[in-house]
Amino acid sequence: MHIHILGICGTFMGSLAVLAKELGHHVTGSDANVYPPMSTQLEAQGIQLTQGYDPQQLEPAPDLVVIGNAMSRGNPAVEYVLNKGLPYVSGPQWLADHVLQGRWVMAVAGTHGKTSSSSMLAWVLEHAGMSPGFLIGGVPQNFGISARLGDTPFFVIEADEYDSAFFDKRSKFVHYHPRTAILNNLEFDHADIFPDLAAIERQFHHLVRTIPSEGLVIHPASETALQRVIDMGCWTPVQTTGAGGEWQANLLSEDGSRFEVIFAGKVQGLVDWQLTGQHNVANALAVLAAARHVGVVPELGIAALGLFKNAKRRMEKVAEVNGVTIYDDFAHHPTAIATTLDGLRKQIGGQKLIAIIEPRSNSMKLGAHREGLPTSVVQADQVYWYAPANLGWDLAAAVASSTVPTEVCDSLEAIIASVKAQVAPGTQVVVMSNGGFGGLHGKLAKALEG
Repeated sequence: MHIHILGICGTFMGSLAVLAKELGHHVTGSDANVYPPMSTQLEAQGIQLTQGYDPQQLEPAPDLVVIGNAMSRGNPAVEYVLNKGLPYVSGPQWLADHVLQGRWVMAVAGTHGKTSSSSMLAWVLEHAGMSPGFLIGGVPQNFGISARLGDTPFFVIEADEYDSAFFDKRSKFVHYHPRTAILNNLEFDHADIFPDLAAIERQFHHLVRTIPSEGLVIHPASETALQRVIDMGCWTPVQTTGAGGEWQANLLSEDGSRFEVIFAGKVQGLVDWQLTGQHNVANALAVLAAARHVGVVPELGIAALGLFKNAKRRMEKVAEVNGVTIYDDFAHHPTAIATTLDGLRKQIGGQKLIAIIEPRSNSMKLGAHREGLPTSVVQADQVYWYAPANLGWDLAAAVASSTVPTEVCDSLEAIIASVKAQVAPGTQVVVMSNGGFGGLHGKLAKALEG
């Protein structure tokens, strides 16, 4: 079957393309912006990509068009599909019908940490010899690919609360019918489709309603929004993590790189790994709980975490030039920015830390998180914010109250020039964006070589 995917370079749709190819379909796709890591992965898979949405890409007509949730009415390719009566489906629906049916689905949902936690869970199962299938919104470095079918009942999926398609406004995760569900955390996000936090909580409860009574729901004990979700009605056993929970961590290093795992009051073992930050410790506890649900004893899961490498673009060290280290990170919400910088600060101590941030997510573009931006960067020594001309709100005014030296720039060149003047050997530079950021990482590294 010839499947054409509109919006193929999104992390979800790109992963779906890999699964469709593995099932034996002829897969093509198009996107407005073709950039790594998805474009690189798709090209390596031999999947033909078209830049833009000219309807000619749909001639001759494919057998099925999978329409990404970034597509809307008025898009030339979408209008062609509708006018010609071509068969079409949303990505989550296709996945549910052709991949997840009959599997033991392990879903990782939440505002933050989905990619890291789902990568972690897939790796723990792999290390335990359970060869899971997975679909992850990033490229886990232990696997080198963002999705695979797997040949056992187990399937790990990053379960996003974003809507499914222009014709299906349910959250993607409602389609997945998991047996094991991690709910990492819950904050207001996706301001382009949700009016408030209560609306997102309702979607999370729709997910909870689909989990069988023989399944398992895992969430941090301290997350009040998730507790409200559970209180709406839950027919599934629940395990909690963190302070007050059944799964707890005893930190042996301030940066979270070493900690004991405690379950039901007993120490299960010691995690000594490459990751840092309290958020990743919390992710690990949830993953160990989920893995135990499918038969992986905590001791084995803990050993796997010691060998875990986070997904690409999750505090990924991309360059080291003349003693200056550059990281690429996906953080695009004040909480994620804060926890990422806090983890690195605790690791590097008093070394200089520069943050470069692009407010690129739909919520950021709408200014939904602007109040939280000044305090999100307190662990940095210097912050550069990128404000393109079309941002639509006054970023400089929003961050003016920051206690950290701050510069708002309207070009990559200005950022590079300023950073170059600031760095010295030992400086740590974190570049944060949920997009390609115009290749800033590589351009900055090249400039520092000089």
